[in-house]
Amino acid sequence: MKKIAMIMAAVAFSASVSAQGTAVIPNKVGDNIYVGANLGASAPGKKYSVLQNLSPEFGVRIGKNFGTVFGLAIDANMHFASTPDNYYFDGKHYALDTKTFVDNTNISLLGTANFSNMFGGYKGEPRNFEVIGLGGFGWAHRFGDYELEFLTSKVALDFAWNLGEEKAVQVYVEPSINFNILGSEQVLNVLDYHMMYSNIALKVGVNYKFKNSNGKHNFTIEKLRDQEEIDGLMSKINELRNKMTENEARANRALTEQEAEINRLKKELEECKNKPATVVEQVVKQTANLQPTVVFGQGKSAVDKSQEANISLIANYMRKHKDARVKILGYASPEGNPELNQKLSEARANAVKDILVKKYKISADRLETEGLGATDKLFDEVEFNRVATFNDLNK
Repeated sequence: MKKIAMIMAAVAFSASVSAQGTAVIPNKVGDNIYVGANLGASAPGKKYSVLQNLSPEFGVRIGKNFGTVFGLAIDANMHFASTPDNYYFDGKHYALDTKTFVDNTNISLLGTANFSNMFGGYKGEPRNFEVIGLGGFGWAHRFGDYELEFLTSKVALDFAWNLGEEKAVQVYVEPSINFNILGSEQVLNVLDYHMMYSNIALKVGVNYKFKNSNGKHNFTIEKLRDQEEIDGLMSKINELRNKMTENEARANRALTEQEAEINRLKKELEECKNKPATVVEQVVKQTANLQPTVVFGQGKSAVDKSQEANISLIANYMRKHKDARVKILGYASPEGNPELNQKLSEARANAVKDILVKKYKISADRLETEGLGATDKLFDEVEFNRVATFNDLNK
């Protein structure tokens, strides 16, 4: 007994050392449960003939692994006696023949220890071949005319193979020794581990491991990161967060500026639309020898409907003066890119010419156009310089 306790203590210490630093995903209540069945034969541990005293056994097993090393299992076995069991007490021989199909039953609670994981570590899935130790206590009942109940103790070693892609099935070969250590009658009424009151068994079994909450049939390993890597990731996250905040603030400022510019342009456009055309025409007299002037909106080259009356005046003038040749001059106000303003002034002059030709049927060869780009010299008001003016080339 003392030797067994020392061995179990050494095993527990080794397991605790080997478990340090592991990163196995935590085991939930319903995880890592297995069921199985086994079949084999046993014979008395002392003073027996193998062929004469061999008896078949059948058992079922339900177990749970609490970690990659330790677990518990409930083992229920039935022993089918083919010959009388032999017991020796105080030098006397007892042959107990039950004369029943089932000689005895034994239900044990066994602790399990996976020696392969204990000494080799767990790599994220079970090995193809493992060695597992079992040990514990049980209660047996013998049937027949002379019934007995007694405390049992079992020590076993499983040589196990894990099969399948997910290794959900485990097949094992199990040699074991079972002691009857305390009985209910005088045949065995002292607590003692003695080969005279033992059975040696060899069985073959299979276990099925149910699927766990991690989606696997076995333990899985968490991917742990060291503190330096975690600090680096946090620093990167904070850096990206700060950049996002800066970009958001910059975008808000740009949006505010754009809204202010839009409001300014809208106000300017409304003021331009509300100014009387006659005021523009009176000022234009200083730079053009034909009075009508066509005013455009900011950045636009399309002629507004309100300005077509001035084009109509030019058309009437050219009908009355058959020899008149008119040059259309386009201008832009000084805001914006000079190159774009040049193109805008040309487009304005051509837009007026198109109306005179297409709508009023004025011959195109009597009309010339020229874009003079941006200016602030025609009128004191900046927006008044977005115009097209007319000159009679014969005057």
